Amino acid sequence: MLTAACGLISCNNGGKQELSVTNNADISRPDDLIVFSRQALEDKAGSVAPGQYVQVKNGKGEPVVVQYDDRDGDGEWDEAAWLYSFEPKEAAAFSLEISDAPATVKAVVRAHARHMRKTQDNTFGPDLRIDSVPPGLAPTDFTKVALPPFLTEGPSWENDKVGFRLYFDVRNGKDIWGKTTTAMVLDEVGADSSANYHQLADWGMDVLKVGKSLGAGALALQVPAGDGKDTLVRLGGINMGRIIYEKIADGPVRAIIRLHYPEWKIAENLAPVSLTEEISIWGGQYFYESKVTVKQAPEGARLVTGIVNLHSQSSQVIDTAGCTILYTYDVQTENKDNMGMAVLMSNRQEPQTGAAPNSNSDVLQTYTISASLKQQPVVFRFYAGWEKSDSRFASAASFSSFLKEAALQYSFGAE
Repeated sequence: MLTAACGLISCNNGGKQELSVTNNADISRPDDLIVFSRQALEDKAGSVAPGQYVQVKNGKGEPVVVQYDDRDGDGEWDEAAWLYSFEPKEAAAFSLEISDAPATVKAVVRAHARHMRKTQDNTFGPDLRIDSVPPGLAPTDFTKVALPPFLTEGPSWENDKVGFRLYFDVRNGKDIWGKTTTAMVLDEVGADSSANYHQLADWGMDVLKVGKSLGAGALALQVPAGDGKDTLVRLGGINMGRIIYEKIADGPVRAIIRLHYPEWKIAENLAPVSLTEEISIWGGQYFYESKVTVKQAPEGARLVTGIVNLHSQSSQVIDTAGCTILYTYDVQTENKDNMGMAVLMSNRQEPQTGAAPNSNSDVLQTYTISASLKQQPVVFRFYAGWEKSDSRFASAASFSSFLKEAALQYSFGAE
């Protein structure tokens, strides 16, 4: 993502306001996300009245698909986001024009988030912007009911490469949708109980077995136990408290959701912890990005995430371009084929890698990576590279090369 770290020049060319956004890296950056606040665009293009927009055109004078997001819920957009594929060291010029409407551009939806509740007639209702579940909501017992209370058991987010979901109950795990199509499919997957999404279909499948692990980037806290040891406390179970879901933005460029946990009781003798996770996904990428803010955490606590290791033989760590990457690559899908999974984290967050035990713990069978809470939000990216999605994921060597390039892209584009 290119925002504050990009090269940015503003000029007036015959009355037309221009931006120049520079890729400072020696590598290409396909489908990079460019984000500017409304205020930043007003500083370049002039005042934008309520109901107005800033249209963006590329160097050829062609209108760009821009997504205008209202992040604070006041009814007016406050961020503009678009995608651009940079060549190495390219300085891309964009012209800005204030308009009463967005540019008329045929936009292909490349990112989407959704959360739907089951209705009385066993269909699923409209996509919800806000929802919550009380403490202690149990997982669905599929021996008693054919469909869960939420489509695919909770919120899902996807782009044109990959998808993910959250179990909206006490498990609070994250799972992966392997995709073989660029279409947005997760409004339909799981709506028909006769179609098993754990089996390969023309769109892809649910590829991951999560169990009691952290799955695909679920969360925990590593808390000092007072005896020189640490306790790993999962964000899940009855002590997690209620979960509040909020959709912030939804395509065509990116999708953003927030998950609030205001009453997480991590120990009987400690005050409740409040945690908020903001999850973003945008077109063209094989990851989601998580930004986690923790309040009232015990002194010395660390945020933990990780990768399920039910079907992987070992984990690997790459330290490059100011980032630490924890990853696995193995025959580890429900389809018995190859997939790589990875967590990328900036070294500014003091990452430490490890592994959860396989028994007698709140978190099991997980390769872990933790971050200091000194710098918040804690930011990480979770990657899923299924060999059926992309030939770059057909071997461990090519997945490792992909991750090293991803670290360079992140290092030069991080906020």
